[in-house]
Amino acid sequence: MRIVSLRTAEGQVVCERCSVADSPWPRMRGLLGRRGLESGEGLLLRPTGSVHTFFMRFPIDVVFLSREGEVLKIAQALPPWRTAGARRAKAVLELAADEAERHEIRVGTRLDLSVLAGSDSGPAANHPPASA
Repeated sequence: MRIVSLRTAEGQVVCERCSVADSPWPRMRGLLGRRGLESGEGLLLRPTGSVHTFFMRFPIDVVFLSREGEVLKIAQALPPWRTAGARRAKAVLELAADEAERHEIRVGTRLDLSVLAGSDSGPAANHPPASA
């Protein structure tokens, strides 16, 4: 998986080491098998508008994004064995629990997804971001 740094539209780093899962197998695998996420780590799933935490060992913050990178919904500290989704979401950013709050990510915050423009399904290609 490709690793990028995600920032808000204003330039604040929200995920220093963000793995991009934009094909079926990486999206399906997601964070399964991981023991946790460190501060600064994350996973961007695209295209998708919903996720599950079945078989996971730790809670995560789940940030649902529009095609343009606008935060539509945040599921904070989503525990294992749960599902979450958001209408109109085209991508999902998974972070360590409490990272969304720490970085002051709120509904309406816009993330700069231009770092994804190199992939075939990136916003520059007029395709929606994906999720798991």
